[in-house]
Amino acid sequence: MSTNKPGDAAAFSYLVKVGHVSANPVRVRLSADERERHALAEIWNIEGVNSLTAELQIARWKRDGVRIKGHVSGEIVQACIVTLEPVVSMIEQEIDQIFVPEGSKLARIVADGVGEMVLDPDGPDLPETFVGDTIDAGELVAEFAALGIDPYPKKPGAEFTAHIESVDEEDRKPSPFAVLKDWKKD
Repeated sequence: MSTNKPGDAAAFSYLVKVGHVSANPVRVRLSADERERHALAEIWNIEGVNSLTAELQIARWKRDGVRIKGHVSGEIVQACIVTLEPVVSMIEQEIDQIFVPEGSKLARIVADGVGEMVLDPDGPDLPETFVGDTIDAGELVAEFAALGIDPYPKKPGAEFTAHIESVDEEDRKPSPFAVLKDWKKD
């Protein structure tokens, strides 16, 4: 779910050193500055990001993993799909993501005896893997915030005007059976 091209710096970044994470959850509050909000608006192809904050708990998960839980809030400006006027929208997303080192047995997909994957759509997401000793919690926040963006923002009261389809005979697609209408069996 990465929002950046390989080699690009994350638009919103907060690096967490895995070796420094303990079993006791650490609370972290992140807030995007003006440069980060502008970069996120460009990535998300929206008019602007007025605010983006996150309240996170970061803790050790099992032996080698890290669990990041929390809440993302934001205010964005998008163009209305009807009038193209600016529409202010709120983002409210919950985060609960587990990270495990690359190659960890904990990241493997569970299979039943027949070799089929067993996934519970209502269950927790599979753990994400990380390489090295750092996880970018800021990028995770940006990814979850992006999930909360309304793809079809509409200004309150804006409606599509009446649209009448053409009813002319010439506009209609001819029936494939039209050639048989004059055919009679002798």
